[in-house]
Amino acid sequence: MTDNQNDKYIYYTKMAWTIYTLITIVLVVVLVLFVAQDNEEMFFFGLMPAAASYVFRPTDRFISKLIFKFTGVSQPTKQE
Repeated sequence: MTDNQNDKYIYYTKMAWTIYTLITIVLVVVLVLFVAQDNEEMFFFGLMPAAASYVFRPTDRFISKLIFKFTGVSQPTKQE
């Protein structure tokens, strides 16, 4: 694989994690501002979606499959 392919894969991986982070932030903001009714719920909705998104984060294998599906760039092979 060329360096250009490796650079593209790294770029798309960073973009995928950025999108995942932004979706989590938007979910937290919506829950805190529009769903929570008191301070206790605001605290809960502020912490729990972020914790859940960390626990249930997608694996690198899943991210690699999606990157290949949408961009055609495959994960570089590991060289020793």
